[in-house]
Amino acid sequence: MTSIFTVHAASGYEQLMGRWSRRLAPLFIDFAGLASNENILDVGCGTGSLTFELAKSADLAQIQAIDFSPVFVEAARQRNTDPRITFQQADATALPFADNAFDRALALLVLHFVPETGKAVAEMRRVVRPGGVVAAVVWDHYGGMPSFRMMVDTVAALGESGRQLRTRYCFQPMMQPGEMKRTFVDEGLDDVTETELMVRMDYDDFDDYWAPIAAGEGPLGKYMTTLDAAERLRVEAAVRDAYQAGRPDGPRSFANVAWACRGIVP
Repeated sequence: MTSIFTVHAASGYEQLMGRWSRRLAPLFIDFAGLASNENILDVGCGTGSLTFELAKSADLAQIQAIDFSPVFVEAARQRNTDPRITFQQADATALPFADNAFDRALALLVLHFVPETGKAVAEMRRVVRPGGVVAAVVWDHYGGMPSFRMMVDTVAALGESGRQLRTRYCFQPMMQPGEMKRTFVDEGLDDVTETELMVRMDYDDFDDYWAPIAAGEGPLGKYMTTLDAAERLRVEAAVRDAYQAGRPDGPRSFANVAWACRGIVP
């Protein structure tokens, strides 16, 4: 298995994360760079947040996009009307492309869900030509994701299973300062640079925040599926209280930080 991300429906992912991925994508593209007539690989494309933004950002020759989840691949294919874009199901640690096939390989919010992260970075390097760019971005779950730390800290206060969730969630691969940079260097990339990118997550109300989690999407949703009915109600009430913070239900906005890393193929 090459992804630990839980997905049931593309629409649920869109509400959980896709809408925020689309906010992050332009910032990531600015950091990774683009040039006209390039061939680009999007590794872990999800529902296409980065793929479709790439198509708008430059006069590219071709965009190949892969994801481990057939649910995501099918949803992205249904949205696509650009003949330069191709979606396919594939493994980030065994990319189905020839050496030196791309000018850039980019990964938006995926490496922290790949158990063999170093192997995925090595594959991205392999398929990019010398002088080309490998770049990736992941959320800083421990220090930069207050919207979801709100839930994991709440459930950690409720019992041992919540404390275990918090440890897993906060310390996924590539999330600590310098960790992704070290991996890029270890895999032989040159001129490696790491930076922070920030977007805001804006919710209409608690239900807007909670619905995809309650439906079992993502790591927090997966945790909810392990609870019995009474525990689910207890957790929902506690997280609702954290979200509302003593005020009437309504809009809330959270600043969320991601680590981005870029390297050159020698």
